[in-house]
Amino acid sequence: MKNRFLILAAGVILFAACGTARKDKNSDALVTATKPGQLWAKMQIMPEVKPGNSIEMRFTVYNSSDKSQQFCKWHTPFEPPMSKYLDITDEEGVEAQYMGAMAKRIMPPPADSYITVKPGDSLSVKVDLSKIYRVEKAGRYVVRYVAQEMSGLSVKDSVTFALRPK
Repeated sequence: MKNRFLILAAGVILFAACGTARKDKNSDALVTATKPGQLWAKMQIMPEVKPGNSIEMRFTVYNSSDKSQQFCKWHTPFEPPMSKYLDITDEEGVEAQYMGAMAKRIMPPPADSYITVKPGDSLSVKVDLSKIYRVEKAGRYVVRYVAQEMSGLSVKDSVTFALRPK
């Protein structure tokens, strides 16, 4: 019983620690901030992909506030694949297999785990989803960002792409 409580407490701390953004300074998913000054993100992906080609997604973080904002880069494309931060599902709801690493993290996140976005600015990164998710069957896929609690980013919408038949 004591072990269950410790595991539960550690899990709560894990999910809460990085989820609070610290205030220091051609298929689109456009998201507006849910709170004034909150960081928000937009995902973009090509609507159609040929088999064997890269599945490139652009992930952009925006700061529409008048103050610098920070987000935790853990569980985002701003770090190498260390966690499953996306759900990719086909038309039948079958989830693509995540093939990246799963890292255990120290808590709370160290200072170098945060990225600062200046007021009115944005930061972008591209990620090749075909290197970290197994997407092999032709069809339409939906990509959803599911790590808002860890990063502190608001990403409400999803993007879609079609993998063409061979």
